[in-house]
Amino acid sequence: MAGASRDAAIDFEFLRGRKNEKVVKELCVASATVSETYRFKSPYKMADHGLSENGINWADAHVEYKDFHTVVTEAVAGFAHLYAYDVSKVTFLSSLTGRRSII
Repeated sequence: MAGASRDAAIDFEFLRGRKNEKVVKELCVASATVSETYRFKSPYKMADHGLSENGINWADAHVEYKDFHTVVTEAVAGFAHLYAYDVSKVTFLSSLTGRRSII
């Protein structure tokens, strides 16, 4: 990050859904002054379960997956510059937010 409060880094962890789509489990937006983490519930009806190897558990979530787009859009709205690591994440986030300036 460049250190200015108008800059933020954004990262997420995803799993593959039933149709091999990216299903974001956890997303973090961090700037020089704020860090916010969002854990999304499963978009599918399923019993709560987790994996002891990696600690991922859908029951740990607090945000409904149907609100994913709104949460991401609002979380990054106040930042002039977004930074993400990995071309596929930049592409995904650009498509999701409508921003072409993610670095």
